[in-house]
This record gives sequence, structure tokens and C-alpha cells, in this order.
Amino acid sequence: MIRPLLIIRLLTMPCLWMSLVQLVFAELSFMYFKDGVGRDFAVPAMLTFCCAMPLLFAFKKYSLPSVNVREAMLFAALTWFAVGVLGAVPIIHVTQVSFTDGVFESISALTTTGATILSGLDELPPSFLMYRQFLQWMGGLGVVIFVVAILPMLNIGGMRLLKAETPGPIKDEKLSPRVSSTTRYLWMVYLVITLLCAVSYYFAGMSVFDAIGHSFSTVSTGGFSTHDASMGYFNSSLMLWICNLFMLLGAINFALHYRVFLARAIKLYWQDEETHAFLIIVALVALLLAVFLYQTQAEQGSWNALTQAFFHVISFITSTGFAATDFGAWPAVTSIVLIFVGYIGGCAGSTAGGNKVIRNVISLKSISLEIKRLVHPSGVFTMKFQGRHISDDIRHSIMGFMCVAAIVTLVFTLLLMATGMSFMGSLSATAACLNVLGPGFAELGNNFAPLSDTGTWLMSFAMILGRLEYFTVLVLFLPAMWRD
Repeated sequence: MIRPLLIIRLLTMPCLWMSLVQLVFAELSFMYFKDGVGRDFAVPAMLTFCCAMPLLFAFKKYSLPSVNVREAMLFAALTWFAVGVLGAVPIIHVTQVSFTDGVFESISALTTTGATILSGLDELPPSFLMYRQFLQWMGGLGVVIFVVAILPMLNIGGMRLLKAETPGPIKDEKLSPRVSSTTRYLWMVYLVITLLCAVSYYFAGMSVFDAIGHSFSTVSTGGFSTHDASMGYFNSSLMLWICNLFMLLGAINFALHYRVFLARAIKLYWQDEETHAFLIIVALVALLLAVFLYQTQAEQGSWNALTQAFFHVISFITSTGFAATDFGAWPAVTSIVLIFVGYIGGCAGSTAGGNKVIRNVISLKSISLEIKRLVHPSGVFTMKFQGRHISDDIRHSIMGFMCVAAIVTLVFTLLLMATGMSFMGSLSATAACLNVLGPGFAELGNNFAPLSDTGTWLMSFAMILGRLEYFTVLVLFLPAMWRD
């Protein structure tokens, strides 16, 4: 049974948080940047606050709720839609784009997709640019996780909210008996890595503004930049390698980061099977791409080819989507390689998108297991991951997820083609949004402005679908979801 009044009360939390964020940026615009757009943040912030606060007190009897599974999934999906719309209001007012484009830009930021319909970023007000970067950072670990972390009221039933939001097939790992403590630990690790990233960028030559802004989008694996040329604006190999390091850190399980910190043992990264596989995939694909770019002279010089190959492979596999050169001008096969690694994705429990490395590894082990059973029908075989037996339930759910990902990709690609997009443009846009990746190819090589309104709404939905890993959203369309 779903309790609508409980859902409304829960939704007031992220709405109030969004109003607070916009008030902060209004103050920054008025007092620090003095760029004339403070009112564009202040007015929607106050309207949201005035609407959400009465609802919070009107349904006061729903304090300390016990959230069931269906309510958790509905809350997670509606939260992303609600904050996406609320976050779009300043974007619409500052840039004078349509409601459709504003919501797309906002959802792209919050889901850390990094696909944009904007151009001329270098001329936009600094408070707006920082707001856009901060939305990505806020959405990196998830708005729902943030709500659970800061609101003890959600501690009862909070684990269900956490599971509905957290990416990855195995969601029972906790750093603390209390869910709110677990989420606070994750956000603490997130904050520390972001600070280290900002300091590194600053000492590499970025301004304070750019260092903070790009640390937000690097660690969140979001990919927005304060410049149209993205990371290519800085023309620095050192910055690209710094970016590589922190994109990788953002794409590794944050619970693992916390365990490494507590044990003071960096070897735990290599001992973790998923992280081990992730780093090997990155190294192999990047080295092969570097050799290809060098041999085809797509990039001049061996060091430049190596730098660009590693940067763009890491950018795509972590679903960050930064660019440092015109990779659309590379040979066509590289586009397929980059789209492919985008589907592999980062590690579960990270800010990265994609199918996640753990699912790919278990899928390959499942195929190997079935081949062994075919060759040795009487044999008894088991499958393990990280020393733990993988049950058939998890194995089947992972194979089901991979099938759903393929089917959804096909459906959205065909739907975009029906709006007039080319096949490559449709496929790359679908891959970019479902994997919360960002960059497109063909006619979307510069940005997503060429999308029709229908295509833009389809991709907005695809970003939420991919961010919540399909099932949390798709289950809402099943009749059984709404039966008592």
C-alpha cells in the first residue's frame, strides 16, 4: 500500500533543500560575484520554501515513517523529477531557454549526465556557472542519499530509500548499523576527495573558481565545465592526468575508499575484485587506443596520444564526459569504442554510471559457467565474486538487468530516429543519457541543442531511468505496483 500523504511529506525534504541551495547562490550573486542574477535564484527559492514548509507541518503525523519498498521506489523516482524541475527555474531565467531545455539541463546536472543544450559558457554569469557545477556535485552520490544523511527523521525505513537509490546489484553493504551514519560516512569521503581535487587543480594552474567548479564535476563524474572547450580550455597535460586520477576515484566504490582510509592500506584497492577488473579494463583499452591514435596520426606524438587516449577512455568509462580535444574527428571506430566503455561503466557504489563493472564481470562468469555445464553435464560448479558465493537470484537479476539495458537502448534509439535524428546521433544520445555519460556524436557532437522537444523529453526521462538503474522507475508502470 502506498500512502500519498507520506510521499508528499517526504518530497518536501529535497524541495526544501533545493530552495536552500538556490538561496545560497542568490546570496553569492548579490554579495560576492555581483553578476546581476541573484533575483533569478532568490525568487524561485522563496516560492519553493513557502510551498514546501506548510506541507511539511500539515502532515506532521508522518514523522518517523516506516517506508515500505513501493513507497521508497516511488519517492526515489519522484525526487529526481521534482528537484529536476525546481533546479531548472534559475536556468530558464538566466539563459532564456525554454522550459523543456531548462528541465533537460537541470536533470542532466543532477543525474551527473553532463549533456548540455547550452553554448557560450565563457560569457555566462559566474554564480550561474557555479550553480550548474554544484548541481552535479549534489547529485553525485544522490539527492535521496543526501536526504537520508542529513535527516534523522528518515532513519526508520531509510535502508529502503538507500537501496532504491544506490547503484549496483548488491546493496546490503553498510559501514555502520545506522543508515544515517552510513550515508554520512559516504558524504564525508566524497567531500574529502572533492577538496583534494580542488587543491590539486589550483596548484596545477587553475583559478580558484575553475578549480572548485571542476572539482565538483570531476569527483561527481558529471562532466560539466565552466568553458565551452571543457578541459581542453586549459591546454595542460598535467591537469588531464590530475583529472584522470580523480575521475577514477569518483568511479570506485566509496565504501571501499572508507575502508582504505580506516585500514591505511592502499593495497585494498587492488585486492577488491571489481576495482581490480576496472583498472585493468581502463589500462588495456586506453593503451590500445593510444597505439591506434599514434599509428593513424589522429594525435601527434606518442605522449600526446597516450594522454588523450587515457583521458578520454577514463572520461567515458567513468561516465564523466569531459573532453580535451575534438574526439569526434578521430576515426569512426573510436566512437564505438568510447560508447562501448561507457556501457561498462564504473564500480557499484560510486558516482559513475553505466552497467557497472561488477555486472559485466559476473555476466562473463555466468557465460563461462554455462559453457562448463554444457561440456560437463554432470559436473558441479559454483561461481564466486570477491570470495563470496554468487547466488542464482543475483546472477539471474544481473542477466535480466543486462537484457533490459540492451532493450531500452534499442527502444530509445528507434524513438529518437523517429524524430529525425541520424542513427549514430540517436545511438550516442541514448548511450550518453542512459549511462549518464554526456557527450554525443554526429549532429550532437557539440551539444544536445539539435534535439527536438520530443527528443529532449525522451532523453530527460532516459537520464532518470539510467540514474536509478531502470527497475526503480520501470516498476512504477506495472499495475501490480499500485494494487493494495
